[in-house]
Amino acid sequence: MLVSMINLMIKINLSKEEIYTEELSIEILNEYLGGRGLGVKLLYDNLGKGVDPLSPQNILVFSVGPLTSIPLPTSGRLSLVTKSPLTNTILHSNSGGFWGPFFRRNGYYALYITGKFTGSSKGYILIDGTNIEIKDASELWGLTTEETLKKLTALEGNCQVLMIGPAGENQVKFASIMNQAHRAFGRGGAGAVMGSKGLKAIAVKNGQNKVQPQNPVYLKKLNQVAADKIRVFPITSQGLPLFGTAVMMKVINAFGMLPIKNNQKGADERIDLISGERLREKFFEKNESCFSCPIRCGRWTNTGDQRGKGPEFESLWALGPQCGIFDLKIITHANYLCNKLGLDTISTGNTIACAMELHQRGLLDRSISFGDSQKLMELVNEIAYKRNLGKELAEGALRFAKKYNGTQYAMQVKGLELPAYDPRGAMGQALNYATSNRGGCHLTGYLIAMELLGVPKLIDRLSIAAKADQLVLKQNQSAVEDSLIICKFVGFALGFDFQIRFLRAVTGRDDLTIAELVKIGERIYNLERLFNVQEGFTRIDDNLPERFLKEHLPGGRIVPLDKLLDEYYHVRGWDDNGIPTNEVLEKLNLKR
Repeated sequence: MLVSMINLMIKINLSKEEIYTEELSIEILNEYLGGRGLGVKLLYDNLGKGVDPLSPQNILVFSVGPLTSIPLPTSGRLSLVTKSPLTNTILHSNSGGFWGPFFRRNGYYALYITGKFTGSSKGYILIDGTNIEIKDASELWGLTTEETLKKLTALEGNCQVLMIGPAGENQVKFASIMNQAHRAFGRGGAGAVMGSKGLKAIAVKNGQNKVQPQNPVYLKKLNQVAADKIRVFPITSQGLPLFGTAVMMKVINAFGMLPIKNNQKGADERIDLISGERLREKFFEKNESCFSCPIRCGRWTNTGDQRGKGPEFESLWALGPQCGIFDLKIITHANYLCNKLGLDTISTGNTIACAMELHQRGLLDRSISFGDSQKLMELVNEIAYKRNLGKELAEGALRFAKKYNGTQYAMQVKGLELPAYDPRGAMGQALNYATSNRGGCHLTGYLIAMELLGVPKLIDRLSIAAKADQLVLKQNQSAVEDSLIICKFVGFALGFDFQIRFLRAVTGRDDLTIAELVKIGERIYNLERLFNVQEGFTRIDDNLPERFLKEHLPGGRIVPLDKLLDEYYHVRGWDDNGIPTNEVLEKLNLKR
């Protein structure tokens, strides 16, 4: 069956075990597109102020976008929005693979989950066309993600599965929801939210509905041009297919902004031991792609002892150099273990690195030293099961560091641990960390593309001139990408103008302009900010760790954050405390 628009939302109340569907309005889809934007709108409208993220009242929204399952580059992604137990901010995350297309082909646009199973009950959800069931998961509880996937596919046949591991079951505040056991809805602890509800997994069968684009002839021609551009652009045709995201390891090290030993250094001469090139040489097995992706940056690896996915660049860094470890095999095994247990690798590595520096500074009386690979593996397990020191580390770097009077050694913003780019080496990225609505995040406004990679043009990474204007545009565009929803990697080759062309071809809305699309991104970003303001976040929270404001990095500079924030708020139209003004809200059709 061909359908021009699939806009049904499944709503599930786990407390009552109620399931029903409702139609999403065209107005909400026009204003928020889908994916991240739709999830943000649903969360803001339905979650009250001050709700505990691990309470039954918290909401999980999974949603696809208007481009999902259409055969165009990287149209297989899926978005998640909830309130983060790690940061208490809004949390948006997305994942690739095939779950999103399977879901949309069942005739659905969003899945809205609230409540929790009563008593000690545990369950999973199965979606198979109009048949949506809640099933008993008592035999799945306690299993790793790989064990869960194997068991569920044996029970249900061919399906795509979102699941939590032991870390989510134990409500580790940076637990991930794992997609097919090896991909992740990472950052911020969505796995803990799912675990707090007693929900082990969500399985979806491949649906039979096909989404018919309004202008298939134009879309086919557009796809041909897009494929040609992807094939000739170096990052998408060579770098990512050959080395995956780990291609960035030597690049960031060369710029002197690869965090080493909890951001105490920005480069290390041992980088060749853990580079993307070395990973391919020693452990590479085969490439893997998401739905309709010509880039194929995913990779299966095999160490001889174990086999799994990755590690990606951020995981390789966080479990490696950030902890002073340069043993590629150990790092790869730690990455596999995080995937099996359902842990966010960036937060796991950063939190352990924080503990290592606290020990180094004499604030933590435990033998946890930089470079101790055996201790790394022990702590990953302890965190997931909240055993021994792992119970404290499971709260995240900020809470852990506060307990030991060393808050300055937690490399985080708003409680979310920072990724693999030292902000002292790129001022736009520094500003993005400080102002990202979900906390310390690189993807909400990836100015690294311009500041380091020269895409679409190279700008002075150490200058603060015009960085606020550039970042605001990038953040708005990223919100659109996450709502359409497509992969940011394809943007390297195609540029933002292709997104409006894809959307016109699929929806038939030929009147759409780039300016209108950017305005949608601005609306989404401001609504996220309103959510955080409602939760008590202000300018004081748009901050960076003391290290980046006072300690110089060779080849970098300390971050003049106040100047950057003043200009950023001005460009955004927010007041001096970082709160959107009434004029901005009126322009964007938003209400407090």
